[in-house]
Amino acid sequence: MDLFPYSPRPNQQEFVELVSRAVRDRKHLVLESGTGTGKTVCVLAGCLREVLKDGRKIVYLTRTNSQQRQVIVELRSISRKRRVFGIGVQGRQSTCPLARRDPDLRGGTPEELSRLCGEKKRRTVADMEGGCRFYEATISTGFDEIETYCHEELPTVEEFVKYCDAKGVCPYELTKELIPLATVVTAPYAYFFVPFIRNSLLDWLAVPLSETVVVVDEAHNLPDYAREIRTVNLSRKLLDLVGKEIDEYGDPEIMKGASISDLVGQLNCSLNSALDEYLIDDDGLIPPGLLEEDLMGSFTATSRSLVLAAKALMTHGEIIRERKKEMGRLPRSHIFTLGAFLNFWINLDDTCFVKLIVGGDNPMFEGYCLDPSLAASFLLECGGSVHMSGTLSPLNEYRDSIGLCPDALMESFPSPFPRENRKIFFVDDVSTKYEEITQDEKVIPRLEDYVVSVSNLLNKNTVVFFPSHGLIDRFLKDGVLLRMRRKVHIEERGMPQMELMEIVTRFRESGPKGAVLFAVMGGRISEGLDFPDRELEVAVVAGVPFPKPTAKQRALLHYYEMKFGKGWEYTVRGPACRKMLQAIGRLIRTETDVGAAIILDRRARQFTDRIDLVPSADPSSDLVNFFKERKSQFRPGSKAAKST
Repeated sequence: MDLFPYSPRPNQQEFVELVSRAVRDRKHLVLESGTGTGKTVCVLAGCLREVLKDGRKIVYLTRTNSQQRQVIVELRSISRKRRVFGIGVQGRQSTCPLARRDPDLRGGTPEELSRLCGEKKRRTVADMEGGCRFYEATISTGFDEIETYCHEELPTVEEFVKYCDAKGVCPYELTKELIPLATVVTAPYAYFFVPFIRNSLLDWLAVPLSETVVVVDEAHNLPDYAREIRTVNLSRKLLDLVGKEIDEYGDPEIMKGASISDLVGQLNCSLNSALDEYLIDDDGLIPPGLLEEDLMGSFTATSRSLVLAAKALMTHGEIIRERKKEMGRLPRSHIFTLGAFLNFWINLDDTCFVKLIVGGDNPMFEGYCLDPSLAASFLLECGGSVHMSGTLSPLNEYRDSIGLCPDALMESFPSPFPRENRKIFFVDDVSTKYEEITQDEKVIPRLEDYVVSVSNLLNKNTVVFFPSHGLIDRFLKDGVLLRMRRKVHIEERGMPQMELMEIVTRFRESGPKGAVLFAVMGGRISEGLDFPDRELEVAVVAGVPFPKPTAKQRALLHYYEMKFGKGWEYTVRGPACRKMLQAIGRLIRTETDVGAAIILDRRARQFTDRIDLVPSADPSSDLVNFFKERKSQFRPGSKAAKST
């Protein structure tokens, strides 16, 4: 524990030793670690013990900016025992001074912003019009002062951006210069799971992949994220944008007798036909060769002709991208995107992907990736990795899903906080199972009655976690807010981050009467935010969040059943349990926090092997009694109060 900066809590020494041993042996470690175990500092201390000996670099990957800030905060504490330099990295969208001032640029992809940045830097160096004043200031400013500031202060990304703004220099470019000097680099998932970004980061680090130790924080998110970045789609909106681009840049022939607009017209027809024939509710499976056969039949073309047409689209799109770049515009071409989609779709591996038609306001063809290991396989080439979360069980599911080797180490550390400070009740006379809701018209009203009575019961901050935005909409439509005696805040679908945080702040600061917050399990509130002390004391889980039985979900279940023999466990039960535990986990963030949760769904009984559940016939009375009991335990002079 030579680098551990605090007095260790129970199990923390074992935690650090386990991480250290895994990193020393270049192994992969899968860890479930409950609230209060100090995951971040334990992993940093364990990794640093080994990499400071052999010169490897730590790449600490996070899903949110708040988790990234926590890495830097803990690194500062460790550096008081031994100086260690680390730095946070974020994309140009949030650190490039031009992108931060221009909404159009801020909406660019990493690749688009990289191309535009390269052109502006070239113009700056050549003293041409259309350069970047921030880059010009950066290359003419002394680096020593900035390096000294970073070594002494270990700033977070936000602090470094503010520091650079005051100097009029570019934090993104300076971060690239600082990365080779760092032992620890904390970055978003994309910096390692998107290949071209990973290659750039490795170049900046100046080490091969084999000399990096990768830490994946909140690792329960990784399988879905890995599937998402390998999934491709062709939407109605994209086809409309291609049409507008044709009007501006021309409509060349891409197959014999067929122009881009001809292709767009046929793709729209194919999309409409697939929606009519295969869409069931949200989505539907389509035959693997459906789209290609439609196109070949319409244009009397061969499969080779389609491949050549896709490449012609990409070539024309690349010309457009270059032209826009030279004009100082975001180098985006929807024609290029269409060509890239067709090229990928035609060659798609149907053992790891499934082809779907997806409905909604923006219908689309989708090539959905079933296998997250396609995006995560490079981890096997790293010089060790640590994957951790408070909700990762069953650990072998995670290991198998992302393709770690069978000999990966797996361990669980429980939360050190008093178990009696949290109680989880459930009721067995309601359920959000689709069949029950449709067959019994009284189910939703009973569910609403429970939510209203619990929310009105105590002057304590209460979050109601719903399985979906759709159920929130149903509650609002039924007029539930008119029955609530306290202020209700709502996490709306697609809400911008800044607006969401304003709502969360108002909820946290709601005063002695407390407030109610409607949120979605698996959303930003249920996973990325802490509510210590009285900021949250009651959590209502309004239904078990089993995934909707869409065509995509059924395909995923079948894939995991065929590959591992555990389709239901890996794709339905496991994810639902993790979402509930993540939501309930918002209650207890410190050793003195006290909180209670109620699961409004009889199907909660299925999870008694992983959640300590207490059946309740009268949740209102049980809640009151729980808080009375805990209050008496913590009265001045009591044994419990002295022990804390």
